[in-house]
Amino acid sequence: MRLSNLAKGSSVFLGVIVAGFLSTAYVDQRFVAPAKTASAPAPTGTPDPTIGPASSACVGEDGSWKNWPWPNVPALSPKCR
Repeated sequence: MRLSNLAKGSSVFLGVIVAGFLSTAYVDQRFVAPAKTASAPAPTGTPDPTIGPASSACVGEDGSWKNWPWPNVPALSPKCR
């Protein structure tokens, strides 16, 4: 292996690491759940995920996900009680 090949490989590896870090920071800022303010009224019929003990995600009677604030949903979640 020549020194130029090592330099190219190292720069690509470093570029992938930096791109991964930057994309993670972007995703954390873009998809974080909005903070609840005291003046904003809570929506009716949906539990506030920040109040009370955290419960696991479940599927409601209408097929919608409950107790899961993120856009992706876990597979094989149980039905809500």
